[in-house]
Amino acid sequence: MNILLKQVFAGLPKTVGDKDAPHLMDREWTSAIFKEPVFGPVWVGKTGLTGDGQADTEHHGGPEKAVFAYSVENYTYWKKELGLSDIAAGGMGENFVMEHVMEDEISIGDTFQIGEAVVQVSQPRQPCWKPARRFREKTLALQLQNTGRTGWYYRVLQEGSVEEGQTFSLLERPYPQWTIQKCNEIIHAKNLNLELMKELASCKLLALKLRATLETRIENGGGADIRKRVFGPAVF
Repeated sequence: MNILLKQVFAGLPKTVGDKDAPHLMDREWTSAIFKEPVFGPVWVGKTGLTGDGQADTEHHGGPEKAVFAYSVENYTYWKKELGLSDIAAGGMGENFVMEHVMEDEISIGDTFQIGEAVVQVSQPRQPCWKPARRFREKTLALQLQNTGRTGWYYRVLQEGSVEEGQTFSLLERPYPQWTIQKCNEIIHAKNLNLELMKELASCKLLALKLRATLETRIENGGGADIRKRVFGPAVF
C-alpha cells in the first residue's frame, strides 16, 4: 500500500448562520467542520491534533475518534454526483486527507506509522447532518451512508508529530475482513443480517461505543432511527 497523507486539517468550533433566518438551512448552528489546512509538523495526541476540537463532544472526538480521515478520491465522486464546484478536500471536516486508499481498502485494526505517530483504525464515521448543512444538500449524510463513502476514525497508539506529504507504513492488519466498506454495509443495510452484526460487534478493535451500540441493536432486533442523525435541525 502506498497511502499518502495529502493534507492535514484542524480547527475549533465556530458558530455560523442567523438564528432568526426564515429558512432552516440558514439558521444559526455551531460546528468544528470548518477546518483549515495545517502546513508543517503538527502534534497528534491521544485525543486529537493540536488546534483541533469538536462542538458535539458526545458524538465526536475522544480517544476512539481522535483523528477523522477521508479519501480525496471521494471528492471527485461528490463533485460529479452533487454538481458542487466548491466541495473539496477538508469539506467533510476531516483531519487527514488520504490519497490512494478507499473505504474498501482499509480495515478495523489496521495500524500505521505516520511520521512519529502510530495510529489504528477504530471505526467508520457514522455521518451526521453537518456536512449536509454545510453544502446545503439535505440528503448528503444519507448519501454518504448509503454509498459507504463515510471515511473512518483513528485512535492514536503513539503520539507524535506528522505533516502533509508523509506516507503511511502498515505495521499490522489483524482484521482484513472488516473493511470500512463492509462495516458500513452491515451497520446500514436495509435488510439487516444480525449474525454478521454479531460477528462485527465481537471485533475487539472496533471502537467500544460502537460495539455497545451494535449489541443494543441486536438485542432490539436490529432497528435504529437514524433521522435525527442524518437530517438534524434542518428537519427536526
